[in-house]
Amino acid sequence: MECFSMMRISMSLPKKLLADFDEVLKERGYQSRSKGIRDALQDYIVRHQWMNEMEGERIGIITIIYDHHYTGVMENLADIQHSFRNEINMNMHLHMTEKYCMEIVVVNGDISEIRELTDKLMRLKGVEHVKLTTTANGEEFSDRDHEHDHHH
Repeated sequence: MECFSMMRISMSLPKKLLADFDEVLKERGYQSRSKGIRDALQDYIVRHQWMNEMEGERIGIITIIYDHHYTGVMENLADIQHSFRNEINMNMHLHMTEKYCMEIVVVNGDISEIRELTDKLMRLKGVEHVKLTTTANGEEFSDRDHEHDHHH
């Protein structure tokens, strides 16, 4: 059996983030904030590893939420998106609140490029949240199309 040595860390979080996290922990029946943080970190690591194991051509959606008042964030988002224009098919811009905007970017291409794009967006100052959802880009469906031809 593995033995885990525990490390005590200290961290600073925005009040609202911690309050929201505590609310989720309460709803899910957690007795300890530490256990909740450990589980959240484990989930984050697993999702990252899963993303890294993906290969080949994918189609997907990147959702970006950012503070449009943050100096330079819109220019930086545009610059990054320009450098990945081969992978980006479309994007849509939504004004969520006075402060926040959402950008929805449809991507199609090699997952390594899509992953690099997502990581660059995540690191931008002023960006609050980035989420990538991908699926196979449909090549494997073309073999099955003939089975579903409907003759009317």
